[in-house]
Amino acid sequence: MSAIGVVSSCSCLRPGVWLLKPGMQKMSSFGLHTAARCAAKDYYEVLVLGGGTGGIAMSARMKRKVGAGNVAVVEPSKTHYYQPLWTLVGGGAKQLATSARPTGSVMPKGVEWIKSQVTALDPDKNCVWLENDVKISYKYLIIALGISLHYEKIKGLPEGFHHPKIGSNYSVHTVEKTWKALQDFKEGNAIFTFPNTPVKCAGAPQKIMYLSEAYWRKTGKRSKANIMFNTSLGVIFGVKKYADALLEIIKERNIAVNYKRNLVEVRADKQEAVFENLDKPGVTEVHQYEMLHVTPPMGPPDVLINSSVSDEIGWVDVDKETLQHKKYPNVFGIGDCTNLPTSKTAAAVAAQSGVLDKTISLVMKNQLPTKKYDGYTSCPLVTGYNKVILAEFDYDGQPLETFPIDQSKERVTMYHMKADMMPFLYWNALLKGYWGGPAPIRKLMHLGLK
Repeated sequence: MSAIGVVSSCSCLRPGVWLLKPGMQKMSSFGLHTAARCAAKDYYEVLVLGGGTGGIAMSARMKRKVGAGNVAVVEPSKTHYYQPLWTLVGGGAKQLATSARPTGSVMPKGVEWIKSQVTALDPDKNCVWLENDVKISYKYLIIALGISLHYEKIKGLPEGFHHPKIGSNYSVHTVEKTWKALQDFKEGNAIFTFPNTPVKCAGAPQKIMYLSEAYWRKTGKRSKANIMFNTSLGVIFGVKKYADALLEIIKERNIAVNYKRNLVEVRADKQEAVFENLDKPGVTEVHQYEMLHVTPPMGPPDVLINSSVSDEIGWVDVDKETLQHKKYPNVFGIGDCTNLPTSKTAAAVAAQSGVLDKTISLVMKNQLPTKKYDGYTSCPLVTGYNKVILAEFDYDGQPLETFPIDQSKERVTMYHMKADMMPFLYWNALLKGYWGGPAPIRKLMHLGLK
């Protein structure tokens, strides 16, 4: 299978597999850490599966609790990506290289990096199995394996990406193809899709649509573009306040939205996209395209499917308030791989990391967790090259906004927060275990209004 079909991450991150020579160590500006294909030990007090956003953030927090040498992260990828930036990469506003750093540079000092892939979990025996039948035992396990992309579930993909006019902001292999297709657009249909599965960053499929529309206005091509958003959903966005704002923008910019349409086939040689009408199962319609942006079907990583730590679908089965596993009290989950009923975003992972830190601290003391995760998540909805609607909400789909302003309005300030401030915060605070979401800021902001 092509690498495009198997990329997975925790809200961000793992597009390749690269193994260091056994025993090789890496120096970085953040200090010395162990980087070995096989673990230096066969037991760790805290074992973290996945070196994405949640995995790195939690390993930093756990190292401060249990000390250097007692925490290990299992992660095969040599490069760590800040994927929220890929919307802007696909729109030509950022370079792909700015979203990437060597995994070694973000691995916390004193945390062992096991450059391998987990192949099985055995929580009844407090151990996991890695490639080459390597067994690692643990006292506490944090599962942060992210979500898997499944381009191959769309007929004609991923091989269709070898043709022009098609891209996808969800893969390191295809995000620059989006920008190329955007620039090469001449005249015809520009189609943007949303699959019939859970996805990470549910706003991203339409963010690139707004950027494309703005780019074609700027370059004098807008009148030649018939822009279509074909979504498997029945609404434009899950929170009404922001949905209403987006629908106004869609109307103003003359964008066609087709609900309950799921991409099932791409005939890249003919520039045709085939959609199933979900209201009429089996009924399909074919659209010619001049540009196609694909959001792939997604699902839990293969290792979690039919695992005893997962629910019937394959998501890690955790308590939605404490992030502790429902069956195994020394197992925890964070991020995209869990069945938490909230939108899968890096912002959600940040908020979860603060709660999970408190949960594990109490469990280590044989106490019951008290800190509760409210489902906070955020989606900076990019609506132009200098405009963002900052959507923030909770488990109930109710706005949970940080700033004492109407965040459903397009704002230049929120664009700069998305494009410039959040990447800085990500690399320098979240991954180092110092950022647990904006709740403290929100409290201060609202106290100031009283």
